[in-house]
Amino acid sequence: MDKSTLLKDLILDKETLIMPNAYDPISARIIEKAGFKAVQCSGYSFSIRAGYLKESAVTLEENLEWTRWIVNAVDVPVMADAEDGYGGPETVMGTVKKFIEIGVAGLNIEDQILGESGPLKIIQEEMMAEKIMMARETAEVGGNPDLVINGRTDALKSTPDREESLNLAIERANVYLESGATLAFVTYAETLEEVETVVREVKGPVTIAAGMPYNINNFKIDDLKKCGVARISLPTLLVYSSLKAMERSLSHVIKDEMEKMLEEDDLYSTEDLKNLLN
Repeated sequence: MDKSTLLKDLILDKETLIMPNAYDPISARIIEKAGFKAVQCSGYSFSIRAGYLKESAVTLEENLEWTRWIVNAVDVPVMADAEDGYGGPETVMGTVKKFIEIGVAGLNIEDQILGESGPLKIIQEEMMAEKIMMARETAEVGGNPDLVINGRTDALKSTPDREESLNLAIERANVYLESGATLAFVTYAETLEEVETVVREVKGPVTIAAGMPYNINNFKIDDLKKCGVARISLPTLLVYSSLKAMERSLSHVIKDEMEKMLEEDDLYSTEDLKNLLN
């Protein structure tokens, strides 16, 4: 079974698929070794890894290269972050083809406008639908009809009126599914009630981002499983926790108390590292 078909089956399975985000090959290996069945990539995590101030600074070439490293580091399926497709519908075909060529099992395509200052903005619904149709056509023509397309909408953050934004996000999610997306990714869900509404009203599999600063205290992984979320994305968990761990370790060095890292079991063992790299 090819990895796109495997990933699609995992998403459509009754059991919720949890996909932590990798930002480099080692973090991808750790995800796989921990027992997770698939790995997610994120342009945002890539931008942090590179020390960029904005996610939009990550070029398509960098994204492809860094994603390829992750694909080659693990045996489980990898979902790429194709951002907004790096252009209009006519550009999306070339973008998707390049991601397929490096071996991804799926990819995100989003409707937010990247790189602009000020409040988040989203493109017209019809244009996003066309991007998804072009992505699906490219996958089918390229011999990968099961390529997982995660149609992402950022509509929940597009207007000040939360109820209006939620209705817009649900409408767009359904349009994206009708246009060829395998599942719909509704970002910025803050409460379990919002998640339940999305799952109930969206006519297909749904992705929800968890462990985010705006929702980490509002629901648990098990809550999302119980209300029928098909896929749980953890977009920032590893990169944020890695930064904090490095900061804490360096603080021990400055205070000349490195022995505390052993006491607190904060150091990876040589044996663990060998197992990770083998």
